[in-house]
Amino acid sequence: MTKSDDNNGQKSAKHNATMQKRKEKIDANIKRTDEERGVAILLTGNGKGKSSSAFGMAIRSLGYGYKVGIVQFIKGKQLSGEELFIREKHPEVYFHQMATGFTWDTQDRDSDIAAAEATWAHAEKLLQDDSYHLVILDELTYMLSYKYLDEERVLSALRNRPAEQSVVVTGRGGGSALRDLVDTVSEIQDIKHAFRAGVKARKGVDY
Repeated sequence: MTKSDDNNGQKSAKHNATMQKRKEKIDANIKRTDEERGVAILLTGNGKGKSSSAFGMAIRSLGYGYKVGIVQFIKGKQLSGEELFIREKHPEVYFHQMATGFTWDTQDRDSDIAAAEATWAHAEKLLQDDSYHLVILDELTYMLSYKYLDEERVLSALRNRPAEQSVVVTGRGGGSALRDLVDTVSEIQDIKHAFRAGVKARKGVDY
């Protein structure tokens, strides 16, 4: 056996031992998770990809044949690839959009509040229906940050939804009460973005 073979053998043995310890740790963590119920997830932060991640979970649920409901706040004037795909390929998905565009487009607080409340009525309907495995509330956090919706009304609906139903909330901010209520919080950081370098948003990638 050459010195090189011996070194490779030692590296392999060290790697195997490390992986075995990692497996034992993961297996132990899995064994401790014995509670079966729906979860509430908040996807937040200044980075790109929050809504994309939520739609990825929608596709995952649809792949298992689960029932999915999606309500989008703020977005709606410009059709997105996600909307086109779901409306065409999965018409069974409950899909509602506020359809007012961004708040800086409307510049009408009273109109925005009325639109938010009408859209929230769709969200509440889904959050009371135990036939929905997954509910996505896209950009809901802005409705709380701008105080377009009553915070306690929103939190109560999330808190009292069916036990087996999971919900995903996306958007920047949203307040500490929402963070405390949900089970999982993932924050996407804005490290670098092509838009700031003068690159236009790309169809099929950015929208």
